[in-house]
Amino acid sequence: MAEILLVLAAYLLGSIPSGLIVGKTFYNTDIREHGSGNLGGTNTFRTLGIKAGLIVTISDILKGTLATALAFWFHSDLHPLLIGLFAVVGHMYPIFAGFRGGKAVATSGGVLLMYSPILFLVLLSSFIFSLNITKMVSLSSMIAALVALAYSLITGDLPLILVVLALTTFVFYRHRANIKRIINKTEPKIKWMSKKKDR
Repeated sequence: MAEILLVLAAYLLGSIPSGLIVGKTFYNTDIREHGSGNLGGTNTFRTLGIKAGLIVTISDILKGTLATALAFWFHSDLHPLLIGLFAVVGHMYPIFAGFRGGKAVATSGGVLLMYSPILFLVLLSSFIFSLNITKMVSLSSMIAALVALAYSLITGDLPLILVVLALTTFVFYRHRANIKRIINKTEPKIKWMSKKKDR
């Protein structure tokens, strides 16, 4: 029973629609009606600006971190990564936002941050490096997911390998429309890095 409650708590944590809350509370804007229609940090950046985007991204990361921490705090028999996985499901399909959520990237990062801070730093570094080259958040997110998978395979940590494989699958599935646009060379690039490079 305790494990079921922890899984449910993780899902509900993940379901907190940070982008929707920030947009409606401080900007009187439903970001689902703008840009990609996504509730994640990227669409928040594009729709509401850098400050709102950072707040939403950090909030989405913390959802995964807190959900994973529940396993440690309550000494659960379930693996912490498994409980964290349900927060990612909640982020993608939030009960509080009509099951229309984000693309799993930030909350997945939060899960890994709690379990392996070094892996999180590796992912963050690979994401920033890729973003600086490609100027595409979607592609950089998928590259970071693959780096996470490679890292987990190197460690030989079976629970980490299995959960990261699931998270990587989530990330690629949620970015399937982006993948088509990348192939067609129509995927939007972030403007502020491009402008900086042009100068």
